[in-house]
Amino acid sequence: MTIDETTRDGRVEETVCRVAIQALLGAYADDINRRSFGGLSALFLPDARIELTTLKQQPLVLTGPEALGRFIAEFVERLDFFQFVLLNSRLELRLDADAALGRHFICEYRWEKAGKPFTRVFGVYRDRYRRIDGRWWFAERVFDPLLSAGSDDHVVGFPTRFEPFLSSDG
Repeated sequence: MTIDETTRDGRVEETVCRVAIQALLGAYADDINRRSFGGLSALFLPDARIELTTLKQQPLVLTGPEALGRFIAEFVERLDFFQFVLLNSRLELRLDADAALGRHFICEYRWEKAGKPFTRVFGVYRDRYRRIDGRWWFAERVFDPLLSAGSDDHVVGFPTRFEPFLSSDG
């Protein structure tokens, strides 16, 4: 369905979609912070592609919410504290295709067991969303770390210019 963003109905539709995707992002952060990984199946399509570049492993490709939940559960098991914080988001809607793109800068706060130092990892997600029967889902999620601060203050190839992802990236 094509949306005319110059009409009132088109602007309302755009706003509804943006709010729904922001709610999806909030639900993801809430599930991760509460370690409620079973909730990811209500956010990701069953065949969603997830690509995670970690500080030690490049890249890890997973399929579906269950695989993502297992990966994160194993990772946070070694932590006494973990908090996922969304810092900034930019969305690009493609409503005529029931699709959207998003770029999100995040920070993870970590306190490891065994007396290791408090650390922060800053990174960026590039997401693809799909709307099915009026509901938005993660269809693809790609993560790249940008900076690890606390343990070794390691900059991980911080890009001076991001590869174009959104149409506004020119």
